[in-house]
Amino acid sequence: MRALRTSRSTALLAGAVALAATVSGCSGASSTSAGSAKGGTTYQVSADTPAAKGSISSFSWSLYAEPYSLDYTQAWDYPPNTVLANVCEQLFRITPDMKIAPGLAVKSANPDPLTWVYTLRSGVKFHSGSTMTADDVVASLKRHLDPAVGSAWGSAFKNVASVTKTGPLEVTIKLNKPDVLLDELMAASPGTIESAAFLARTGRDYGNPKAGVDCTGPYTLGTWAQGDSITLKKNPTYWDSTLTPKAESVKFVFIQDPAARTNAWLSGSVDGGYLVPATSIGQLKSTSRGKLYFGPNTAASDLAVFNLKGTLGDLKVRKALSMALDRQSIIKAAVAGVAVPAKAPAARGAWQTAPDRTERYFSDLPDLVYDIDDAKKLIKEAGATGKKVVIASSTLTPEITVVANAVQAAGKQIGLDVQIKPIAPDAYTALFTDPHASAGIDLVFTNGYINSPDPLEFYQSFRTGDFGNYGKYSNPEFDALYDRATAVADPAARADLTAELQKIALRDLPAIPLYEAPHSVFLGSRITGAPAGIAQLYYPWAAKIGSAN
Repeated sequence: MRALRTSRSTALLAGAVALAATVSGCSGASSTSAGSAKGGTTYQVSADTPAAKGSISSFSWSLYAEPYSLDYTQAWDYPPNTVLANVCEQLFRITPDMKIAPGLAVKSANPDPLTWVYTLRSGVKFHSGSTMTADDVVASLKRHLDPAVGSAWGSAFKNVASVTKTGPLEVTIKLNKPDVLLDELMAASPGTIESAAFLARTGRDYGNPKAGVDCTGPYTLGTWAQGDSITLKKNPTYWDSTLTPKAESVKFVFIQDPAARTNAWLSGSVDGGYLVPATSIGQLKSTSRGKLYFGPNTAASDLAVFNLKGTLGDLKVRKALSMALDRQSIIKAAVAGVAVPAKAPAARGAWQTAPDRTERYFSDLPDLVYDIDDAKKLIKEAGATGKKVVIASSTLTPEITVVANAVQAAGKQIGLDVQIKPIAPDAYTALFTDPHASAGIDLVFTNGYINSPDPLEFYQSFRTGDFGNYGKYSNPEFDALYDRATAVADPAARADLTAELQKIALRDLPAIPLYEAPHSVFLGSRITGAPAGIAQLYYPWAAKIGSAN
């Protein structure tokens, strides 16, 4: 479940601000931190889990839903990206400590503000055996520009004028206006490279269970048994010897029910999985059948405003609802205390391009106060007493239900008629892609991660017309500042502008911030080695998993 497109030191740190500053300043894969929300659960955060001690024949992994496709242009959610991270690769790679490193491209150059030149890695082979060339890169990137493809990442290419081959191993992107974020997103789905011949041969079937994919990663797509599982096989000719898989095969099993996933881990029928259900944290922390880990996260849990023409179109109502939310209580009930209250729509962990500035940016922001009396006054001033607000709920994850109930209770306290609309688990994702599915809904709980270490990517979601701008928020001041920021090459200067975008978003509340929780992974007792953080969405994490013994 994702939306809003758009993820440490050794001292024990208590309190939200201290923890957030430490997490944002993570400087290496082995660093860890500890912390807790006020009165909450203390937890450790680390980029990695203990390294594997040897190889293993196979392991199994849970997904909370079956991928709707393995087409990289449609890969914007946890299930498909968790699989594709091990099969397909990008021009760049996001490392477990949230840095951008070379991938299928060894470097990029920006000779002028409107040009990006990519030098490709030589000798890389697709799973079918053909060698990657600039033709494959051009064909892969151009799919995002093709209206017939309908890429979910089209907005990332909004400033692209052309993508051309300028050498056997060189590709040049020309822009209509400067766009630094595009280069960073070459480490995510927008930068995924597929065989041009395979794309041409499979056509509209590309990425489905029938056709599959033909990429360059450490694992190949073996079988896709619809409704049951996906099996990957080790790629014997993988180019990166530092990530040679330790397991011969990986089986992904689709287990929608949170309790059933937990039982599968505890019984050993499934070896591990990311995104641990909050209701199982206590049980998994105490079991001898494996270990629960928490990792760096760029995700923020927010209430996305889907309808700015209804009751929530009045800023006073949005502010009142935000003030009526007891975030500490929500954290305890929704995520077993393993989170800190949010201060802005984007998480502190999203600021990896300027970690040394994160604490200052967030200390400049006011705390999101809990004040029922003042919230009631705002509702009366807005003339909104008794007006209806509809929030989506689902059993997809426990926290969705908890948050929906909390919003309903808060609304009742301040005079709003908050109604809960149940959404089937397999239909929840459609809320973010199908306007018909979200019709009549005002609020949706989101766990919005970003795909690069740059918070500007998150705030792109509030730009007029962006794919992730579900409520159609529009502010010319915000748009102009965003355009300035995306033209700034210096990360620190760009972060300063992004911090101003953050202030506007907090002022206008196109999304209501709730809390920031770490990423999570459970590893059964026979395996270890997985990255613990959200970098797993684009890093070949399965290649690092091996025997714990």
